[in-house]
Amino acid sequence: MTGDALLVQGVHKSFGKLEVLRGIDLALEEHDVVCLIGASGSGKSTLLRCVNLLEPIDAGRIVVGGDDVTRPGVDVNRVRREIGIVFQAFNLFPHMSVLENVTLAPRKARGRSRAEATAEADRLLGRFGLADKREEYPDRLSGGQQQRVAIVRALAMQPRLLLLDEVTSALDPELVSEVLDVIRELAAGGMTMLIATHEMGFARDVASRVCFLDGGTILEQGTPEEIFGAPREERTRQFLQRIVAAGRL
Repeated sequence: MTGDALLVQGVHKSFGKLEVLRGIDLALEEHDVVCLIGASGSGKSTLLRCVNLLEPIDAGRIVVGGDDVTRPGVDVNRVRREIGIVFQAFNLFPHMSVLENVTLAPRKARGRSRAEATAEADRLLGRFGLADKREEYPDRLSGGQQQRVAIVRALAMQPRLLLLDEVTSALDPELVSEVLDVIRELAAGGMTMLIATHEMGFARDVASRVCFLDGGTILEQGTPEEIFGAPREERTRQFLQRIVAAGRL
């Protein structure tokens, strides 16, 4: 396990008496796209929140680009500048235009000039089909457009690692594909991503590796072909059989 981009070693996390992560080991190289799958409550979202330091871990360590970000005294804000995270709730500022939402963090956290931040925002909005929405406010956008803006906002910080937490869960089915297309393009462009998803067909198409979480552990991991085609663990097979029966794979 080298994990040039991300190394998670022996991570435990509890909320009160509920142990949500029970010794997670995971490594990502640069340009890896790793999808986390598993039932609700298996620990996927908590793992992403721990990687971004939104939740403190109880044991273990998390290393990003060779830097142990869970060591005492780490500058949390500096770490978060390098790790983008997008949630299922879009979390856009409702009183700000799309352009203002996208340029705020680069200006405040990266020290970019307004002109620099605007130029990068316009480039990203154009790349993802949102150029005509730059002056709109979030409540004038569809859910899919809002989620694409949220992804663009994360990308505007030029993160070395992008975390995506069930980013299609809150969307109507017809809007899911436009968001997944954005993520596919990012994967094709070499963005390093750790993705919690219920979209199994998408995980099969885009992931370099799939991790099946069960009860706070990574029970099984492998290529999409291995996990979806020939899972070793009975629990993984049961989970995938339910997904197939529900018509989601």
